[in-house]
Amino acid sequence: MTDTARRRGRPSGRTGTDLLSTAREVFLERGFGGTTMDEVAARAKISKASLYREHPSKDALFAAVVRAWADAGRDAMRPHLDRLVAADDVRGGLCGLAEVMRAGVLSPDVLNMRRLVTGEARRLPEVAAGYLDASWERNVRALADALAVLDERGRLRIGDPAAAADQFTWLVIGAPLNRCLLTGTDGAAGAAPVVDAVDLFLARYGSDGSPVS
Repeated sequence: MTDTARRRGRPSGRTGTDLLSTAREVFLERGFGGTTMDEVAARAKISKASLYREHPSKDALFAAVVRAWADAGRDAMRPHLDRLVAADDVRGGLCGLAEVMRAGVLSPDVLNMRRLVTGEARRLPEVAAGYLDASWERNVRALADALAVLDERGRLRIGDPAAAADQFTWLVIGAPLNRCLLTGTDGAAGAAPVVDAVDLFLARYGSDGSPVS
């Protein structure tokens, strides 16, 4: 085999979303401070010059990684919210949604990205703010829209869907998320069942002032 043939058969380095996935792996392993552009380029099998052409600094690469992660999950909640809106049993629909929300937010990948972004929030506040808006707040807004539909149909009694969505999210996720982030343990272990959060929510927002069954 000639050198030319070997070069043609050699897999090309990673660019675009593949490069960002590789960079995310390095950031998660090393932290922002321990990550170097040299290592990212080496892992991606591209030259350092090629990496800098796509991302002119480590800050820019980090920002791109965070944006890509948020964009990848931007519509993950949609089918679950559609299921809630279509459910005959509102309480059951909210319980199902709560389980999905808790599992998603407390998953290792999401927690690790949250820690990574939080660690650089003071130095790169615009990156953290963008992540907050594109992930957490986007999902809360989508939940608010679903709750507004249920209110319009008389299935719930909600004056302020945005506030109700925020309250529901924190009732379901707040305590276990706090435990995960501050102790490094499985926050869901020993957490109150999601049905408790749902019943508390429905005690306030049930269509007749009582839990919906």
